[in-house]
Amino acid sequence: MRKLLCLFLCVVLAGCAFSGRETRMLDEVQRLMPSRPQAAFERLNGMDISQFRDSADMARWALLYTEAMMANRIPVSSDTLINVAIDYYAGRGRRREADKARQLRRRILAVPAGSQDALWQARYCQKVREYALYKERCRKEAWMGGFLFLFLTAGTVILWQMQRLRSRRMENDALLSEASGLQRLLSGQCERNETLRTLVQGQLQERFTVIGRLCDTYYEAQGTRAERKAIAEQVKAEIDALQHDPSVFAEMEKAVNDCRNGLLDVLRRELPALKTADYQLMVYLACGFSNRSISLLLGETIEVVYKRKSRLKARIRALAPAQSSVLEAIF
Repeated sequence: MRKLLCLFLCVVLAGCAFSGRETRMLDEVQRLMPSRPQAAFERLNGMDISQFRDSADMARWALLYTEAMMANRIPVSSDTLINVAIDYYAGRGRRREADKARQLRRRILAVPAGSQDALWQARYCQKVREYALYKERCRKEAWMGGFLFLFLTAGTVILWQMQRLRSRRMENDALLSEASGLQRLLSGQCERNETLRTLVQGQLQERFTVIGRLCDTYYEAQGTRAERKAIAEQVKAEIDALQHDPSVFAEMEKAVNDCRNGLLDVLRRELPALKTADYQLMVYLACGFSNRSISLLLGETIEVVYKRKSRLKARIRALAPAQSSVLEAIF
């Protein structure tokens, strides 16, 4: 993919370089036209317009070429080339150049057919053929450019989808890992207060038994990605239900107050303006949940949990020593 992109950029840069060279040559011709129209015509005639890269340069060449032929009194066999300039300038609203090209075409059409020299007619026809080759090359390059654009777009979409799926798998693994950790916590990690641990475990054990079983199935089953994704979605649904179940949280509050001498009542009394999310954080900390488990229950990143804990500690330390020592024990 990178090689193709580099090749495309090289082609574009090469095209820009060629276009710049052609523009400089046309500038020189325009300077010669008033004083040396013969030399200007020879230079224009010596350019291989089939290799032009820019439609603006092609239109300018056609205008100068026809003007040079008229200045040198060379009969023009048709208006094919001057029409290139008319179409380009009229299509872009450049009225001055378009009007000049139309005047030249009227002069061309006024030349009697019998006055056309065979040699000059052949040279003019050669330029018409070169212009036809230029148009054909432009069509091919447009097709190639379109194909390359579609190819790069498709490749970008595929890479984006692969990255998205990889990120989704990592998120699912992290979710299930933290869910498993939370389930293990409820199975006996909180030893600081046995009565509190038992109460919290009793409230949540049934729900986390389901989560634990799903986690085991996710990591052990040899199912398809779709099956693993479905299991991860079930785990997320169970945790979401736990997050939004007010009865479970109310039971946690009651267990903390009963087992820790009304600690949450002290918290509410000393910090009445405490935000709901910060209060929930304090309840989970009082229950003995780990930082990862709390981040899962709050639906926040673990970095956010650390920051909130730091701010809460600072607020608690600012309280009177009797209250701050009781509340700091949560941490």
